[in-house]
Amino acid sequence: MTPIQPKHILMAGDHIAGLRDAIAAARPDLEIRAKTLATIDGADLAWADVFVGFRKPAVDGWGSVRWIHSIGAGVDGLVYRKSLPAGILLTKSGEDFGPAIGEWCVARALAENQFLREFGADQRERRWDRNREPVLLRGQRVLILGTGQVGSGIARAFRGLGAVVTGLSRSGRPVADFDRVVTTERFEVEVKDAHWLILAAPLTEATRGWLGRDRLTQCDGVYLMNVGRGAVVDESALPEALDRGYLRGAALDVFEREPLPPESPLWDHPLVTLSPHISGPSTLDATLAGFLESLAAVERGDRPRLAVDPGRGY
Repeated sequence: MTPIQPKHILMAGDHIAGLRDAIAAARPDLEIRAKTLATIDGADLAWADVFVGFRKPAVDGWGSVRWIHSIGAGVDGLVYRKSLPAGILLTKSGEDFGPAIGEWCVARALAENQFLREFGADQRERRWDRNREPVLLRGQRVLILGTGQVGSGIARAFRGLGAVVTGLSRSGRPVADFDRVVTTERFEVEVKDAHWLILAAPLTEATRGWLGRDRLTQCDGVYLMNVGRGAVVDESALPEALDRGYLRGAALDVFEREPLPPESPLWDHPLVTLSPHISGPSTLDATLAGFLESLAAVERGDRPRLAVDPGRGY
């Protein structure tokens, strides 16, 4: 590819001061403009060679930007159903979010198996009830949609505790961290004896609404976790799926609209556990390293290791 010699870096976000300062210290030759997403305008994009952020500003086009670098695990906030002109390079953070998200998922599974919510209520009521006994994760079946870096991290976490992990992907190709991988067409069969269904897929046209009403009726009492993207699930169908027992519970970290609107019934549903998109937090060191690695590659004229196909969305 043709070398790019960036000079003007536009950074967008509410919590980017540390990253801005780290990039400035590593590359004092670059001019950096850091703003909140809502305050970016067309003049900023006309000034910039590079855009660093997680979502596209609410401005038509990309101005003079030739390279977009996502500081998150996914790029849907930048390209999903948005026009990306030909010739703009897209890269993403090189951070492996799998270990952190794997811990989040295991924590939710252990909380359910160990009846932490119920024992907490018993303690508040000073009630001594030994009718519940903890259930082991060992031998339980985990079904994960998405066998990439995040899905693999989740698989490792559960297999480390003796669970049996099956991956769902378009190709069904084997992946080392899973006991087995099958195609998504086998969902109805595989979900029947699964204890946990975990969504770790990126948002694309193929995955939007993937877990809709029809698939929810096939879930047979599985416990749902969503750590991919909110729109992979039909959120409007979740309360009914929980009330009818298609799902025995749900732990959700991502939502179609974030923050989750106050009027959403998910806030109050007794079988739902929510967290505010924090299962895979970015670290400064890894975010900085991914940007600098990609910067060095584009300056040499090499395609960065962290380049993303905008058409596929990952």
